[in-house]
Amino acid sequence: MAMTVVPSHLEASSQAARFRELDERYSAHNYHPLPVVIAEASGAWMTDVDGRHYLDFLAGYSALNFGHRHPDLVAAATEQLGRVTLTSRAFHHDQLGLFCRELAELTGTDRVLPMNSGAEAVESAIKIARKWAYRVKGVPENQAEIIVAGSNFHGRTTTIVSFSTDPVAHDEFGPYTPGFVVTEYGDAAAVAAAITERTAAVLVEPIQGEAGVIVPPADYLPRLRRLCDDNDVLLIADEIQSGLARTGELLASEHDGIRADLYTLGKALGGGIMPVSAVVGRDDVIGVLQPGQHGSTFGGNPLACAVGRAVVRLLSTGEFQERSRDLGAHLHARLGELVGRGAVEVRGRGLWAGVELTAGGPTGREASEALAERGVLCKEMQDTTLRIAPPLVITRDELDTGLDAIEAVLTR
Repeated sequence: MAMTVVPSHLEASSQAARFRELDERYSAHNYHPLPVVIAEASGAWMTDVDGRHYLDFLAGYSALNFGHRHPDLVAAATEQLGRVTLTSRAFHHDQLGLFCRELAELTGTDRVLPMNSGAEAVESAIKIARKWAYRVKGVPENQAEIIVAGSNFHGRTTTIVSFSTDPVAHDEFGPYTPGFVVTEYGDAAAVAAAITERTAAVLVEPIQGEAGVIVPPADYLPRLRRLCDDNDVLLIADEIQSGLARTGELLASEHDGIRADLYTLGKALGGGIMPVSAVVGRDDVIGVLQPGQHGSTFGGNPLACAVGRAVVRLLSTGEFQERSRDLGAHLHARLGELVGRGAVEVRGRGLWAGVELTAGGPTGREASEALAERGVLCKEMQDTTLRIAPPLVITRDELDTGLDAIEAVLTR
């Protein structure tokens, strides 16, 4: 069994080594973590088992938009832990309706289907779109199609990986689920050519995260919106990573001035405390579901709803959207100075960036390890890209500390 090779400056204590050895021995090898062992965290900082501090430039893949252990979220979870945590949906509880109403009002939608993980939210949106196609649009049974974009990432369930173009996520997990048509991301003409009478929905990320923080052409989402309107097709926006203030707006699709029929939300919706996700959207679309046709024992549980309500309250002030806009402008200005000095391109919006690294320089993994040596934690994507996504609570000085480390690593 291969062990992780630890860079010289990250040689850990015997305690850290023991934890890593336990992970290697007993956990499935479905991740390739950096060789640090985190024991505590607060705000934008994490501390390892040996007391070394690290600046978090990943934010749990945007699940920690509000930082580690935000006091409002911890208070909401603690209060609810003393009352009731789970009822199942066999009964009503006093948090569900409030959470759904408040989230619907925040997002300007009609109805909410609460789930747990982001992949569950996407699976739920697929089921809703198919049922809507059969019951409302009149597509013949079992013939509904959903148009997706290449280089997408919507999760890792068997249905979702069926339409992934990433060999790592896709290969050797067949047989694959039919009913999906893949088009090139950013190519609205290809979507237009793919639409038929059987098309139920177009599923798209407003910004593609795992592909390298790819921002589409300015006319892409507006053209998709018009195509869907003209052909009685649902537009589903996957905002699991891009939503909830990460890009400087509540939803990344707001940058393009469009509204989707359904949105999938997750990650930051649980505040880094609970897995909380949801499908939000039109009443006449989500309303096609009837009792027994979809569900989740933990989806919409009281603890998740209490945390989710606290997240909604934080987002309702607009403070985090403004922080992402202001600090994001500084982030992109400084990263832009590295183009031609270790970076080829910088993509993204708000406090979210993909830094494409220069060929012949450090790989994404090597850069991540070098940054960890300097006390900054982020992660590579697609071998040649660094993902930069600090918590939105980060200060300008903290942001500059991380950016100084990135500059040092890329230009050394």
